[in-house]
Amino acid sequence: MAKTVLVAIDGSPQSKEALEHALDEHPEAEIVALTVVDPAEAGYSVEGAAPDFPQEWYETAEQEAEHLLEDAEERAVEADQSITTASAVGRPANAIVEYAEDQGVDHIVLGSHGRTGMSRILLGSVAETVMRRSTVPVTVVR
Repeated sequence: MAKTVLVAIDGSPQSKEALEHALDEHPEAEIVALTVVDPAEAGYSVEGAAPDFPQEWYETAEQEAEHLLEDAEERAVEADQSITTASAVGRPANAIVEYAEDQGVDHIVLGSHGRTGMSRILLGSVAETVMRRSTVPVTVVR
């Protein structure tokens, strides 16, 4: 049985399912909810032209990350469990794998967005990348 389970949280229904799965399947483990702020997302907004946009974007992204983690904590309390929360900055798949390695995580749980075909090729798959690079077991929840 896993001692420390990392759950990737991004606010999607799939990541909420991943948290539910971890809480149900690993009740005795320390569960860590991790959200990742991806700076690459800042480049996709029309607001990117504003001189101070990157700092404003980052502050907003950090607030959103904090809110996601608070929601995860509330869900854990509803399940009569407690979790640890953390955030990281970087490309999501890389940050998840690095956090797991650095913190001695035994298992990773994350949601799948269920993309197929061309959208998967163009957008990539965080879950697939984590599965390929992780040195610990990974559970992908749909």
